[in-house]
Amino acid sequence: MTPGHEIADFQVLSTLGYGARSTIFSVSDESGQIYALKRVVKRSADDQRFIDQAIQEHEIASQIEHPNLRKSIKLIRQRKLIRVTEVLVLMELIDGVTLEQKKPKSLIDLCRLMQQVTAGIGAMHDAGYVHADLKPSNIMVNRDKKVKIIDFGQSCKIGTAKERIQGTPDYIAPEQVKRKPITQRTDSFNLGATMFWLLTGKHVPTMIPKGKAGVTMRDNDKAVAPREINPEIPPALSSLVMSCIQTDPTERPESMAVIHNRLELSISQLTRAADSLAG
Repeated sequence: MTPGHEIADFQVLSTLGYGARSTIFSVSDESGQIYALKRVVKRSADDQRFIDQAIQEHEIASQIEHPNLRKSIKLIRQRKLIRVTEVLVLMELIDGVTLEQKKPKSLIDLCRLMQQVTAGIGAMHDAGYVHADLKPSNIMVNRDKKVKIIDFGQSCKIGTAKERIQGTPDYIAPEQVKRKPITQRTDSFNLGATMFWLLTGKHVPTMIPKGKAGVTMRDNDKAVAPREINPEIPPALSSLVMSCIQTDPTERPESMAVIHNRLELSISQLTRAADSLAG
C-alpha cells in the first residue's frame, strides 16, 4: 500500500516492515498523531491463527503499562458478512532500531539494555504473562538507549502448554519444542540465547536450529561459555548467560529480578576492569 492511501480512517505514511501474513505501516490520524499500524489479512482458513495471534497480541499488550513494553492502543476488526477477515492493531510508533540491526557498542551498554529488558518482561510476569519470543529483532532501542520490547503475538498466560510449537528456532527453549508448560523461565532461556548471540555472534544449540530441520538437541549438546569465545566478557556475565540457557528450566534463574541483579554484578566487574586499566 502506497503513502497517501487510507486504512480505517488512518492515512498511510510509509511501510515499516512485514511479518507472517502481516504488514506494519506508519500512519497518522486526523490530529496528525503518528502510530504504527499492523494489518493482518485472512486469505485462507490457514490464516486464522495469524488473526488470532494479532488479537491476542493486543489483548495482552493493552493490559500492561510499562515504559519498556510497546503500547498497543486499539484493535479494529474488519468483517465481511459476519466473519472477521482482517484485523488492525494500532500501536505506539518506536523511533529506533532492533538489536539485530545494531548491537550495543560496549559490554556495559549491553548489560544496561538487558536490565531494561528484564524490567519490561518482569512486568509481564507480574501481570501473569510470558513473552515467549524474546530475540534481538524483538528488542528495539532508541537514540537515548531506551528499550522497547515488541511483538507479543506468541505471548501467553504463565503455565500455558501450546498445541503447536511456537518460537524462533535459534532462541527457542526446549519446553517450547516439547510443548510443555511455558513459564517465566522460558523467557529466561530466550533472553539468555539473545545475550549469547549479542556477545559472541553465535547461536546456542536448540532443538530446532534455523536451517537444520530435523536436527534435535541432545542432553549433552552444550554451548561453549561466552568467555571462552571472548575473554573480555566478565565471568559473572558469561556465567549468567550459561545459567539462563540450561536445558532444565529449574536450573535457570527463577525471575527477571534475579537476572537484573546478576547483570549489575557484571557491570561492577566491567567497571573495575576498566578502572584497573586506566590506573
